[in-house]
Amino acid sequence: MSFASVKEMLQAGLHFGHQTRRWNPKMKPYIYGPRNGIYIINLDKTKRMFDSACDFLTKEISRGGSVLFVGTKRQAQAIVSEEAKRCNMHYVDHRWLGGMMTNFQTIKNSVERLKLIESMQEDGSIQRFPKKEIGLMEKERIKLERNVGGIKNMRKLPTVLFIIDPKKESIAVSEAQKLSIPVVALADTNCDPDGIDFMIPGNDDSLRSLRLVISSVAEAVLAGQAKLDGDHASDEALAAAMGDVASEMDQGSVEVEN
Repeated sequence: MSFASVKEMLQAGLHFGHQTRRWNPKMKPYIYGPRNGIYIINLDKTKRMFDSACDFLTKEISRGGSVLFVGTKRQAQAIVSEEAKRCNMHYVDHRWLGGMMTNFQTIKNSVERLKLIESMQEDGSIQRFPKKEIGLMEKERIKLERNVGGIKNMRKLPTVLFIIDPKKESIAVSEAQKLSIPVVALADTNCDPDGIDFMIPGNDDSLRSLRLVISSVAEAVLAGQAKLDGDHASDEALAAAMGDVASEMDQGSVEVEN
């Protein structure tokens, strides 16, 4: 299964790593070499690992699994929330709260508080409180929405974490390891690959590279949903699945020609 070509990765700048002085030696196997003071990532390896990650996600979703999208760095926030919503998955785009998975029950209390305030605002019952208290509750709602809004309908732990920049999201990676939840991650040359089950070596700062990787992951999820839902799948999920079939047919044609 292929969701992004090497050409698309090049155009998105996925091959641009960090400055050579800002790197993690454990990423050496995925680096082509230095150019003008930065490391260039080997896209041949990225391509294979990217495809493996997407295949894993599609299979996991087709078995009824779920993915939690995690990307709290500024340039990733909007794309993470947009693409997670597109494939009906939950997300964390502002800040990973310590214990978000390992202490899930406590986090659910925050979610219930958010839902309560929203419910009171919708039915007007909040008006029975003094104006000052209403103002404080609105401030509380905004903070809760920012922190747990992306998971307010998540009833149970995800079966996979998809992370942008595991260096920044090290707490999320650690919690996933403790709970034996597989991690798929876009990791730049300054990241530690330890604890990542399916790594996608690549630029985790550029908007274009982030858009390419996150949207491809969403497509992999949609393809899995189409397989799971069958005739009841959404149009977008069916489109992703059809793209999967076309990709396999193209691959078969190449093998026949060779």
